[in-house]
Amino acid sequence: MKSLRIFALLTASLVAAGVIAQDHTHHHDSAAAGQPAGTGSEMEASTPQMSTRDLSDSAHMKMTTITPSHSGDQDEAALVLAGAKKAMEQYRDFKVAMADGYQIFLPKLPQKMYHFTNYRYGWEAAFTFNPEHPTSLLYEKQSDGGYKLIGVMYTAPARSTPEQLDQRVPLSVAQWHAHVNFCRAPKGREKEYFSDHPRFGLLGDITSKDECEAAGGKFMPQIFGWMVHVYPDEKTAAQIWSVERQMDHSHGGHMHMH
Repeated sequence: MKSLRIFALLTASLVAAGVIAQDHTHHHDSAAAGQPAGTGSEMEASTPQMSTRDLSDSAHMKMTTITPSHSGDQDEAALVLAGAKKAMEQYRDFKVAMADGYQIFLPKLPQKMYHFTNYRYGWEAAFTFNPEHPTSLLYEKQSDGGYKLIGVMYTAPARSTPEQLDQRVPLSVAQWHAHVNFCRAPKGREKEYFSDHPRFGLLGDITSKDECEAAGGKFMPQIFGWMVHVYPDEKTAAQIWSVERQMDHSHGGHMHMH
């Protein structure tokens, strides 16, 4: 439950800071008009995840449907994996990643998985897909204060269709996820994000625009862009493209916001 509180706190902080905005589309991507993404949303999305429950069953989580395998899917997935492996080999040393533009998200907050985000690559991902340029690198902190690289995260604009996501990473191989149905707490009621039975945020029981507006909040159909994790060092396809790991791994509880 503690991890859920951390997630709610971070999400509320992003909202309060204006990082998440219903009316503001990605500032680098005018084609995303009408899709609430927020400045830097694809990058911030890498951190909040609720690790203590199955988000695939949550009214605040939307996932792509697993599709039948089509000709060429395995080849496309292999190309993505090759790009991910190349990035992994390049950035085993987190200091190299930082020197190359990756920034650690919330470094002082204890997390099981830290997202090092490259905002330039996040912007690039709004327009095109380069497997060698993951939006975020996923690290685990070590006892000596260093970080061990365990995976990468790719992003796509909130407006992306299943067909567009499939063109990046085949939907027969991996599932993308997005955070949805966010009700922003009215000003002065932010503490309600952290109650035992929260109404607001991605832990809240409010899941519709009508409910949100009736409670005085501001409804956001989707915050952040689409996300997918890849764990190239794993041995099996199920582990490499593991949905369970990206859902269950604590983002600082894995908090993610992922």
